[in-house]
Amino acid sequence: MKADSSSSSSLNSRMRLRNNHGVGSSSQDWPPFSRHRYSALSSQEHYRSEESEEFGPVFLQEPDDAIFSLDSDDKKVIMNCDARGNPVPTYSWLINGTIVDTDGDFRYSLIDGNFIIHNTSEAIDYGRYQCRAENSIGSVLSRDALLQFAYLGAFSGRTRGAVSVREGQGVVLMCAPPPHSPEIIYSWVFNELPSFVAEDSRRFISQETGNLYISKVQPSDVGSYVCQVKNTVNNARVLSPPTPLTLKTDGVMGEYEPKIEAHFPQTVLAAKGITVRLECFALGNPVPTITWRKMSGNIPKKARLRKSQAVLEIPNIQLEDSGSYECKAENTRGGTAFRGQLQVYTLPQWISMINDTQLDSGEQLHWECRATGKPRPTYRWLRNGEPLNSQSRVEMVNGELIIHRLQQADSGMYQCIAENKYGAIYSSAELKILASAPMFSTNPVRLIATVGKDVSLECRPRASPKPRISWRKNDRRVQPSRRIMLLRNNNLRIINSSRSDEGSYVCRAENQFGSSELTTMLLVKDPMRVELSPIRVEVTVGESVVLSCKVTHDPSLDVSFLWLLNNQPLNTQQEGGHFEYIQTQSSTADLMIRSILLKHAGKYGCRAQTSAVCPPGPPGVVIVEEITDTTATLSWSHGVDNHSPITTYNVQARSPVSLGWQTVKTDPDPVTGNMESAMAVELNPWVEYEFRVVATNGIGTGDPSIPSRAVRTKEAVPSVAPANVRGGNGRRHELVISWEPVSEEFQNGEGFGYIVAFRANGSRGWKEKMVTSADSTTYKYRDETFPPLTPFEVRVGVYNNKGDGPFSEVVTVFSAEGEPREPPTEVQAFAISSSEIKVMWKPPNPGPGKPQGYEVSFWKDVEQEETGKKKRTTGNEMTMLLTGLEGNMQYLISVKGFNSVGQGPASSPIKINTKKNAPSLPPGNLMWIQEGNNVSLSWDPVKARDNESEVIGYKVLLRQEGRGHSQVMRTPNSAVVLTLPEGGTYIIEVRAVSEGGEGAASAQVRVLTSSGVRAKSGQLSVQNLPPSLTWTALFLSLMVPSFPL
Repeated sequence: MKADSSSSSSLNSRMRLRNNHGVGSSSQDWPPFSRHRYSALSSQEHYRSEESEEFGPVFLQEPDDAIFSLDSDDKKVIMNCDARGNPVPTYSWLINGTIVDTDGDFRYSLIDGNFIIHNTSEAIDYGRYQCRAENSIGSVLSRDALLQFAYLGAFSGRTRGAVSVREGQGVVLMCAPPPHSPEIIYSWVFNELPSFVAEDSRRFISQETGNLYISKVQPSDVGSYVCQVKNTVNNARVLSPPTPLTLKTDGVMGEYEPKIEAHFPQTVLAAKGITVRLECFALGNPVPTITWRKMSGNIPKKARLRKSQAVLEIPNIQLEDSGSYECKAENTRGGTAFRGQLQVYTLPQWISMINDTQLDSGEQLHWECRATGKPRPTYRWLRNGEPLNSQSRVEMVNGELIIHRLQQADSGMYQCIAENKYGAIYSSAELKILASAPMFSTNPVRLIATVGKDVSLECRPRASPKPRISWRKNDRRVQPSRRIMLLRNNNLRIINSSRSDEGSYVCRAENQFGSSELTTMLLVKDPMRVELSPIRVEVTVGESVVLSCKVTHDPSLDVSFLWLLNNQPLNTQQEGGHFEYIQTQSSTADLMIRSILLKHAGKYGCRAQTSAVCPPGPPGVVIVEEITDTTATLSWSHGVDNHSPITTYNVQARSPVSLGWQTVKTDPDPVTGNMESAMAVELNPWVEYEFRVVATNGIGTGDPSIPSRAVRTKEAVPSVAPANVRGGNGRRHELVISWEPVSEEFQNGEGFGYIVAFRANGSRGWKEKMVTSADSTTYKYRDETFPPLTPFEVRVGVYNNKGDGPFSEVVTVFSAEGEPREPPTEVQAFAISSSEIKVMWKPPNPGPGKPQGYEVSFWKDVEQEETGKKKRTTGNEMTMLLTGLEGNMQYLISVKGFNSVGQGPASSPIKINTKKNAPSLPPGNLMWIQEGNNVSLSWDPVKARDNESEVIGYKVLLRQEGRGHSQVMRTPNSAVVLTLPEGGTYIIEVRAVSEGGEGAASAQVRVLTSSGVRAKSGQLSVQNLPPSLTWTALFLSLMVPSFPL
């Protein structure tokens, strides 16, 4: 038999307090006693108040770590302890594991449970303290509390020598703090109070060593320096002797590369949840710049840089923040780095604790406590405050305690201690070995059965150990037969009962402590028959009718009647006086319906019930006897069957994720009416359930039992592997593995995480890395030795505190291709105009890091590259047109590839000059002659200036007014003949063309013709357009000048 948190009993504050014990203890409510045998007890009839029930000590207050200042005027230390118990506990104290004689040492005294130390001395009183609470049930030990003493000694009075350095040199001024406890804060005074050294990128005060570091000494630093230390507990301060700092006169120190003088330890151990501060400071000329990085992953986003980046501060440190951190100091002369390991540990925290349990002598106790922690906790056990050792009956393995063949001497207070090198937590529970004579809760019992029906006679005494049961009828021993059976639960079952079965049945229960008897008077009555008349009746609206219900039954039984309409109970009070019950005899009940309405039509029924037959009552309270990861062993007691044998039980459960009560699968299935236990199966691990049972007999289904207390199924090894394992991307030499996280309902317990396993194709051994966050979806592995696009076999598994679960299927993932390794080749540039350059190139040489696009950088020859502009292709194009450039200007151009990882190297810059600017003067003195549809147009040639491109031709633009499209004619000459289509108004303009582009446009010429009107042959019109005006000509039979545009 296993006693654990699944066992049934009512909650109380005593148990909640009992397990709130030690660092990291759980806040979950736990029941006070695991009860296995007497599930028939009524919580109302057998409730015993805590005031009358004896129970072992339960701590209300335990001692806490304390720091006592030796400078305190009150030389008294008080360590607090308080416990409940019945009888009231007494107290004693241990220092470093040794009992303190409070009577024999006048410096010690006890007030209630509080331990008082007078005339405190660090030499004698420093150490770890524990409170012991004891009563007649047993004793328990509190967590231990460390008593420390705060003090701050004086600096040595020895004069400190002057420190002399060259200007520009770095220097370290030593603090050499005096003896102290606990931590102290360092600061430095410059020359005299209250002038303190201000920390910046050049000056740094280490809170680890207390030393003052000046990376590059300046003349203003010359002076006297005093180290001040402050105790963080009593705020005491002391000052060191001054240290003079002087400058040498033999020259100025030249530039030199950084040297890291202050840094965090090679290995930093930190408790989860605290704030970690990593220091790094270097001397150097010029003053070095400090940068930080985490070697495996990114620095946590919550991290902050302090003191000009000399301190990396990480608040609320977590396990995932562990790793290798590097600080790097750089200046123009070089750089240096320091690398150290940050390791995060966690104090033990409870996953499951032990609970008060009561068992019969001879049974087996099975307790299990489990905790998380880093390093993994170990376990030890105490009984009544003393170490419990393995014996022939006692087994202790990995947090489990098993005691075989329990004896009365095994009663007492037990404690499970989970501990690692950083702390310990305690879980306490009381073990009671029961010893009592049998006792029945009700006596005698009157039971009525129906002829031909089955009936069960209960025999469920309270007793410990389990009693021997015997039955007799009318003073004769009952002999089991095919019709009369003695069930495993000691009940007596009679099949197909008859009048001959009536009589007085006595159940006798007996053990070594005594005996008791329960008398059941069994009466067997004839079954009841119901007659309803008339069977069918038709009436007219407004008439009245009487329906009669008559029963034949045993005259010793009372009968109750209930009329129904359409299978629903009929409430005569809500029908406006239309219905009336008429009962003239005990076996007859009539229903009168007056002034019938249409709505009264329907199917009427009569239900008659005697005290012998009705649906069963609720079963007794459900007890969870044993819980596993997927099953719960349940027991209950029969409720009243109301004289119709219970045929089946339905087991139901609900959880925080279910929609109300749901029927669960059971073993056996079905659960027959003679059973009082079953196993709920196919439950989900690590889910909190409540259970209840519903009984059914031949009459119907009764009310459900009172729900069991909520219990959580045990943890189990995860059974679902991550899905969609894949990889890719990342930086060079990185293997990036990703997956879909496993949802919480399939994590099956605390401490869930992932195991990422990988190996290069063809290799034999797997590398495995633990990912402790259940929400993680990615793992990055970096190795400088493997080349890009190395194929790896990858699988991702799961684990929790119970063990390792399955792995996903093996997939192939390639290491990162990395950013482009080579620059583009054959980069060329061509000047298109004064403002445009066309750039062309070819891809880099084949290799890892294929570009996904290209970036072109261009800048003027007179500028720095950093001030230039950049332009990216939208895809993998190999050409780009640069626009908006200055004319007659030399540009430098380089091209680099890029992808999702980063940018590759740039090609060597090439030089290219834009063309000279286009001519700034427009064509002038435009003249035209129109003859028919032809227009002869001429203009004065454009002459380019010295800084402009030579004219190589002209462009004539012709467009119809109101339309955007233009016709273009190019000519190397300063004259052209245009053929105009019929009808419409046309606009003509001319531009000079050069290598630098197009010049300014001429004045516009508007030519107007009427649709269908052609100028007569021989009619000529000659126009000369002033340079400053634009004219419109209307060609009908004469020329009319228009207003300028």
